[in-house]
Amino acid sequence: MPARKLSVRKIREVLRLKFSVGLGLREIARSCSIGLGTVHEYLQRAEAAGVTWPLGEDWDEDRLETALFSDPPRARPAVLPMPDFADLHQQRQRHPHVTQQLLWEDYRQANPDGYRYSRFCELYQRWRRRQNEVLRQEHKAGEKLFGVLYTGGGAVPRSGAGTRRWQLPQSARAIEPD
Repeated sequence: MPARKLSVRKIREVLRLKFSVGLGLREIARSCSIGLGTVHEYLQRAEAAGVTWPLGEDWDEDRLETALFSDPPRARPAVLPMPDFADLHQQRQRHPHVTQQLLWEDYRQANPDGYRYSRFCELYQRWRRRQNEVLRQEHKAGEKLFGVLYTGGGAVPRSGAGTRRWQLPQSARAIEPD
């Protein structure tokens, strides 16, 4: 559901506070009890329409509303271009000075209507998690003996981790492996 437009009187107040008083966006938002994004949007609309302050005598409410809202704001594309995360990841691995911020800035230069930084980072993290999937093997305890050779009198590490030998309990020595 689209948001309601502000009254023209409040829009005039936003313009006055910005251009006459010189307040910043946050102060204007607090002063008018509206959102920061709303202040930003209305000031952008005023700039695009060529509205300057002070408004002339011929600027009534209808003319101001028509100037600001005559054409709808530019719509973003429904499907945004997806970054090539495999290539981006390789760049980060090869060059330690490359940050995610730099990669996003390159992406935005190539795709001005692309994802914003927070969404870009979220998609990259999802991609990374999918790359590191681990296939777990289910096994019952004692069914298999991983990484150890049975030598009859003791167990020796298979990987050659040293000459240490472990003595198996008497009950384990009585069972012969397959």
